[in-house]
Amino acid sequence: MYGIIDIRSCLAIVLLVLPQAAHSQQASPDRSRSMDKLWGDRVVKLRAENAQRGQLFDEGNYAMFIHWGLYSQLGNKVDGKTYYGIGEWIMNPRMAGIPVERYKELAGTFNPVDFDAQEITRIATDAGMKYIVITAKHHDGFAMYHSQACDFNIVDATPWKKDPMKELAAACREAGLGFGFYYSHNQDWTFPGGGGGPKFDAQGNPATFDDYFVNKCLPQVKEITTEYGPIEIVWFDTPGKMPKQYVEQLVQVVHTNQPRAMVSGRAGHGLGDYQTLGDMEVPRHNIDGLWESVDTTNDSWAYAWYDEYWKSPQEILRRLIACVGRGGTYMLNIGPRGDGTVPQRAVKTLKESGDWIRRYPQVVYGTEASPWEHALPWGDVTRKGNTLFLCVMEWPTSGKLYLPNLSTPIASARLLDGERTQPLAATRRGDWVVVEVPPRAPEKLVSVIELKLKAEPQVDPIWSLDPDHETEILAEFAEVAGIEKSEKRWMEKFGEWKGIVHAHGFDNGGEATWEIDVLQPGDYNIDLTYAGEGRLVWQVAVEGGEQIQNQQNSSHNYQAFPIGWVNFPQAGRYKVSVRCLEGQVESASLKSIRFAPAH
Repeated sequence: MYGIIDIRSCLAIVLLVLPQAAHSQQASPDRSRSMDKLWGDRVVKLRAENAQRGQLFDEGNYAMFIHWGLYSQLGNKVDGKTYYGIGEWIMNPRMAGIPVERYKELAGTFNPVDFDAQEITRIATDAGMKYIVITAKHHDGFAMYHSQACDFNIVDATPWKKDPMKELAAACREAGLGFGFYYSHNQDWTFPGGGGGPKFDAQGNPATFDDYFVNKCLPQVKEITTEYGPIEIVWFDTPGKMPKQYVEQLVQVVHTNQPRAMVSGRAGHGLGDYQTLGDMEVPRHNIDGLWESVDTTNDSWAYAWYDEYWKSPQEILRRLIACVGRGGTYMLNIGPRGDGTVPQRAVKTLKESGDWIRRYPQVVYGTEASPWEHALPWGDVTRKGNTLFLCVMEWPTSGKLYLPNLSTPIASARLLDGERTQPLAATRRGDWVVVEVPPRAPEKLVSVIELKLKAEPQVDPIWSLDPDHETEILAEFAEVAGIEKSEKRWMEKFGEWKGIVHAHGFDNGGEATWEIDVLQPGDYNIDLTYAGEGRLVWQVAVEGGEQIQNQQNSSHNYQAFPIGWVNFPQAGRYKVSVRCLEGQVESASLKSIRFAPAH
């Protein structure tokens, strides 16, 4: 999305400890020894303020995002009407369309007396997160700190009269967590000249973007980078058409005032220090360089009273491990209520997933991307040197876990269960490795197998059909001929982003093709996941082998439809292609193909 400055070469290679280990410099010797035992002999104790530039980002791999502001007290309800979508946009015409002066009046009733900075850091610490990034100013222009540049802030405009950012910055330092600010640098809906803001000032004079930048944006960025101690990140957002010279000034201010701080990829014009993916986007393939995925615990970033669709602990871990396994960092958002409290269901799910991380910290912190470059049918993989951590989310009922096309000799395999371990047998079957596992998974959420190799992992990342599990291969990984393959993103509700890479344009007579590796010959049941209009006829063909076709209905959203069985007569490599032949072919949008062993 944006340019990347890869600073990995300048980062010290250390393993991060759990935040609890850094809570106090006066930790007891017994506590220290127990933490050392948990982390192993290579533990390096590190407080956040001693981390080098980008180190918590690059090695911590997990962070807390917080969207909290004036909008939080509305919770998506205005004049008795609920507006469904992301709450921080509530005043925007695309949501409730609250006039500027009326929105500003809300500050007079904003009194978050239950905000507790220590509780926020406790939640982050229990979750296993390594730093916190919170909204200093969102698009509504309201500063959640004491700004001298504009009195529309939480100290000067509310009855609370406190600066929660001072408290949170101090609490993060005490807890050994990094700290950073979100700042909307282009959009400002309440300050004259800001992006989407009033076109005239209080005296009726035309306001320009330069007026906003000089009088508010630049001074506020100077404030947040000089008055709150060490900062890990300044997270700029939605640059839009903001001219480059403005972004350059802001980046220079951040790097001058906070030499250790990183600038987010959404600063604009490729000037960020790392790449930020789209909202709620978890990548399906490995990405080079420094990057992050930003996600939220339910569907809205800010608090919305109705939004009870929480990610389960397993889903949080699935998405975290997917980001780490693709080579990146995962920043997961919470949205406190207007009174400053955090919804307990968010706290509960973060705590349960954090308990798992506490048992298996080596899987998440200081790790590298999976050598398979994508998820596997039973789960995902992270890596630390010559050690692979197999994160098994779908436990094999056959007692065999299959690793395709891993040519490196195996030194050892063992099942991890907290502090206990169980040696496992690992054998070869052709180019595959087969790990013998017990009949039941030791973990309810994600079980972990540690696989030590005798050298750097050598893997052919070709997609392979697992003999026990369904294997879904996305259109994103297909080669296309005569059709198109492109990214498609949409909102389920306003601001709730979903996205895929789809194959389309089948009315040109083209096809999507995957090369696959088959270990177990035999019949496989084929499903296609697609969207479209009316009944469509699909064809699936194996190069040099069977060709099947079937008619199925379609839907405006993506659903899986069965096509039929195909046979792979022997182990080896095959090319499988998909065409859409009849019906409203121009509407066909293919998301994936799925193979299920027919035994």
